[in-house]
This record gives sequence, C-alpha cells and structure tokens, in this order.
Amino acid sequence: MKENYKSTIYACFLSYIVQAIVNNFVPLLFLHFQWEYGISLSRITLLVTVNFGVQLLVDLLSAAFIDRVGYRISMVAAHVMAAAGLILLTVLPGIVSVSWAGLLLAVVIYAIGGGLLEVLVSPIVEACPTDNKEKAMSMLHSFYCWGHVGVVLISTLFFRIFGIGSWKILAIIWAVVPAVCMVLFFRVPIASLGKGEEGMSFGTLIGNRFFWIFMLLMVCAGASEQAVSQWASAFAEEGLGVTKTIGDLAGPMLFALMMGISRAVYGQYGERWELKKVMAASGVLCMGSYLLITCSPYPVLGLIGCGLCGFSVGIMWPGTFSLAAASIRGGGTAMFAFLALAGDLGCSGGPTVVGIVSGVFGSNLKIGIFSAIVFPLILVIVIIRFLAVQKN
Repeated sequence: MKENYKSTIYACFLSYIVQAIVNNFVPLLFLHFQWEYGISLSRITLLVTVNFGVQLLVDLLSAAFIDRVGYRISMVAAHVMAAAGLILLTVLPGIVSVSWAGLLLAVVIYAIGGGLLEVLVSPIVEACPTDNKEKAMSMLHSFYCWGHVGVVLISTLFFRIFGIGSWKILAIIWAVVPAVCMVLFFRVPIASLGKGEEGMSFGTLIGNRFFWIFMLLMVCAGASEQAVSQWASAFAEEGLGVTKTIGDLAGPMLFALMMGISRAVYGQYGERWELKKVMAASGVLCMGSYLLITCSPYPVLGLIGCGLCGFSVGIMWPGTFSLAAASIRGGGTAMFAFLALAGDLGCSGGPTVVGIVSGVFGSNLKIGIFSAIVFPLILVIVIIRFLAVQKN
C-alpha cells in the first residue's frame, strides 16, 4: 500500500510547484504589463492583492464544501483553474475592452486554483500511509521553494534568450505543469484523512484550545517568513550594489533557496529530531537573523541575514501543520483550511506591520523589520509553553 501511495506524494510535490508558478510568475511581468497594456503601477500592484485575497477567501470557504465534493474532484478542479488562468492570461487582455480587467479575471481564476491547492495538498499527504508524517510534510513544502527558484531562473533565462515579448509562450508552457497534475490526480490513490469518518464539526474544532494555539503559530510562521521575504530584493541591491534584476535573483532567490534547503534537510533527517524543539530553535535563529539584518553596519551581512531567515522559517509552516495533525485527531479538512487561512493572514500581516512601522519612522526599513521580530518571539514562547503543557 505504501508503495502505491508514493505516486500520490510525488503528484502532491508537483502540485506545490504549480502553487509556486501561480504566485511567482506574473510578478516577473509587472513592468512589462505596464508598458504593453498601459496600466498604472497601482493597478498592477492590485493584482497581487487580488491573488492572495482570493486565496484567503477560498481558504475560508473550502472547509464547507471540500469534504462533500471529495479530494479527487477538488484537486482536479484546482489544477484546471490554475491551467486555465495561466492560458487566459495570454488571451483575455487582448480581447476585452479594458486590458487590466482581462488580467484581473485571469488572476482571479488561477488564484482559485492556488487557494484550493493550499488547502488540499497537505491533508492529502497527511492521509497517505507513510511512516514519518513530519518528514513527508517538510519535504512536500520544500517543493514550493524549489518551484519558486525554478520559476525565477527558467523565466529569466527564457526572457534573456527569446525576449520578454515572448512571455505568452512561456505562460502556456507553465500551464502544462498543472495540466499534467490534473491527469495524475485522475489516477493516483487518495486516502481519507479521517479513515472514512467525518471530521470534527466546526463548533468542536473552534472549541478545542489547541486549535487556537496552532492558528496563532500559523500567523506567526507566515508573518516571520514574509516580513523579510518581501524586502529581500531591496537588501540585495543595497548590499551588493547590483541592478534590480540581479538583486531579485540574489535576494528572493537566496531566501527561497535557503528555505528549501531547510525543509529538505528536515525531510531527509527529521525522524532523528523532535519537531517541537526544532521549531523552537528555528524561532530563535529567526530572531537572530532579524537582528543581523537590522543591526549590522554592513549591508552584505544584512543579505546574509536574509538567507539565514529563509533557512530559519523553512520548518515553521509545515511543522505547524504536522503538529496540528498529530495533536488534534479528526480535525479533518476544515482544520487544514483554517490553518492555511491563518498562515495567509500572517503572510499579509507581516509585511504590513513592516511597512506601517517603517513609515512612522521616516521610511526606515530596518526599524520596520526589527519590529516584526515580535512574530518569531511569540512563536518561540508558544512552542515552549506547548512543550511544557505536553509534558504535564
């Protein structure tokens, strides 16, 4: 049986690469969209807000219908939406009267697919009969990082060879990945998370004290990650004195690469370590990376701090999923949906806190990032307290 479910796990790995394509391909084209379609930067920026806003909404609503529809149909639908959105991205702006509206509609369509994937992939892997759930979950989430790195590298190379004007061809090529996943999920075996039993009711779930502990951990995990990730490019430019293109490669890619390495290392050797202790140590390392970024007089050390931050936050998100699944038996799809919602709230809240505090102190980015140290601090405190509760 375990051998049969390997194909399911590999298909889920590929699904997280789809998630990376959905979130990271279009931002590479923002400036080109401004030139090609005559769209203001404020409207282009709104595309990011809509993408993650739709994913948040799907996180919230999916708990009510996924268990009724089933994992297989939902996964096929998620990949259909992701592929359709990427394809329509190349078509709609040219056939509607307002190009921006065409882009927006395409983003909404693939964001629905991305939101479904975020909710579905982790519980499907959790349900597979594997020996080490934490190891599988960490390895799974590392594929989002590798997907992020691959999207930036391959897209940059493609634009360098064929020119950014050929972006529509690349969008179609990227759409092949979710199309392949769609075919796979027609065939791979999918186990029930609750072994045929219905998961906890919403009332029972929210009445569980540990559920709220894990919701808080997910907010802190998302905020700890994105508070630095969103500003990594700026630190790369400042630290190395390079162009923005090279800065994007050195900053966000370094962050994503280190985060992927962290998840892969735990995925390979995680059974030797206690997950809660690893997460607490990661939180401490994260605080240290924040201090290195904000307090070092040398910009290059700030860039190294960005890499350390990527490494430190790698285990936080998948680790919280694994702890929640082990601690709240029968939480079901609803639990994973709300955890994804909390993580996305943290992903949007962390950079917001940095921006607000930076603005109060005269656009001082270092002070803004320093203020976000509260998120890994809370995570460490909660984990330590959680350890104490578990032992008593």
